[in-house]
Amino acid sequence: MSQKVRVRFAPSPTGPLHIGGVRTALFNYLFAKKHGGAFLLRIEDTDQTRYVEGAEEYIVEALNWLNIPYDEGPNKEGDCGPYRQSERKYLYKEYANKLISEGKAYYAFDTADELDAHRKDHEANGKTFIYNWHNRLKLKNSLALSPEVVEKKIASGEEYVIRFKSPEGKTLQLNDIIRGEMQIDTNILDDKVLFKSDGMPTYHLANIVDDHLMKITHVIRGEEWLPSLALHQLLYDAFGWEAPLFAHLPLIMKPVGKGKLSKRDGEAGGFPVYPLEWRTQNELYIGYREEGYLQEAVVNMLALLGWNPGTEKEIFSLKELINTFSLERVHKAGAKFDPEKAKWFQHHYLQELNEETLVSQFTNLLGSKNVFPSIEVAKIVSLVKERATFVSDLWEQSSFFFEAPKSYDEKAAQKSFKEDTPQLLQKVVGILNEMDDFSAATLSEKVKGWITEEGIGFGKVMMPLRLSLVGEMKGPDVFEIIAILGKKEAVERIQKAIQSIG
Repeated sequence: MSQKVRVRFAPSPTGPLHIGGVRTALFNYLFAKKHGGAFLLRIEDTDQTRYVEGAEEYIVEALNWLNIPYDEGPNKEGDCGPYRQSERKYLYKEYANKLISEGKAYYAFDTADELDAHRKDHEANGKTFIYNWHNRLKLKNSLALSPEVVEKKIASGEEYVIRFKSPEGKTLQLNDIIRGEMQIDTNILDDKVLFKSDGMPTYHLANIVDDHLMKITHVIRGEEWLPSLALHQLLYDAFGWEAPLFAHLPLIMKPVGKGKLSKRDGEAGGFPVYPLEWRTQNELYIGYREEGYLQEAVVNMLALLGWNPGTEKEIFSLKELINTFSLERVHKAGAKFDPEKAKWFQHHYLQELNEETLVSQFTNLLGSKNVFPSIEVAKIVSLVKERATFVSDLWEQSSFFFEAPKSYDEKAAQKSFKEDTPQLLQKVVGILNEMDDFSAATLSEKVKGWITEEGIGFGKVMMPLRLSLVGEMKGPDVFEIIAILGKKEAVERIQKAIQSIG
């Protein structure tokens, strides 16, 4: 690519960023980095009625958390700023006026009530009202009215919008990197509003002008913008600008496969659909970060929603994704979201996590529970982490190390605690008390040696022994548990179990 690649992520600050938007940002980031280009963030806040306080900060924080920060954008000014559309509004009227002066757009004075009446009239006759070539000369606009009347209306302050004049009777050739070539009959297009009566541009005009002025080479965006592609191509043609290359990403679908993934699916299924937690006065939406997911797991999971490398490989570092990613391998069909697969990635990355980091995070978790252990946390983590998907699971897998059981699992106790159990456990206590080398290997050798010599069934000793130490039939190797608890604590727990059976 001779021209330097420049891509942009252009969300509206209307609430928390859905993971569909995060994936769009990620694909833009990967494409830019692969080609040594720039990744821009542009905040499309022209619709001030939908602006939500804190949404822009949320977007920036989410990108930073996922380690996919933008190169240019708000508070990272490049040569093409400002990067908030509300701060660029002085630009757009000039471009709308240019189209009017060249006969490619026009003033329309139709009120909302008048347009509504037209719609209802068409519906009553089983038709759809489209404002375009077939009726625009019959409506209230500068194509149908004399220049004097138009001038008078504008001078008197009458409200108007500026509409694009869609061409009549043309076949438009469109190209999309993911979807290939398409043809559109321009007769079916409506004359979209480019400039609103409140003095603000619509998305379509601002989007095209900004992409041009910001030298965007590739527009990588969601499938929902595909119906706008024809208008956007026509606007580039009308301005005489070279259009960027387009790529429309597939939707992220519900876990059941039908319909677009929504926040309600997350609420119903108990999984996040937002990168970070989002709170309003009445609602709380869970986020991947607060649920304990690692950034690498979320990025890896999102990358494979709608893209595949052409191999069986599923685990990719960010660097590997950058090297491997290509738009040509993005699917057209929707990508089904699988919450269990997200956990699978999380489990993998937790196992890969630097042990020091994991121990530190687990120690913080213990502190939040007012648990300040005297035993070695690193040993416990290495013993139980294989069964953990999140740091919080480490507590579920190991809480018995820090708190002696207050009761015993009823089903397991009925199965394990028999009439002769107290004597057998008392014998184990005797063996433990005699031992100086309290390593797991020596403990195992001594106790198992005694069981074998006496010809006792292993289950008769090992099951009640585990239950007395843990309170349930779970946890790592029994002798590893005893070695970490130490002689005094292990003996106390076994004696307590003996008493409870007696």
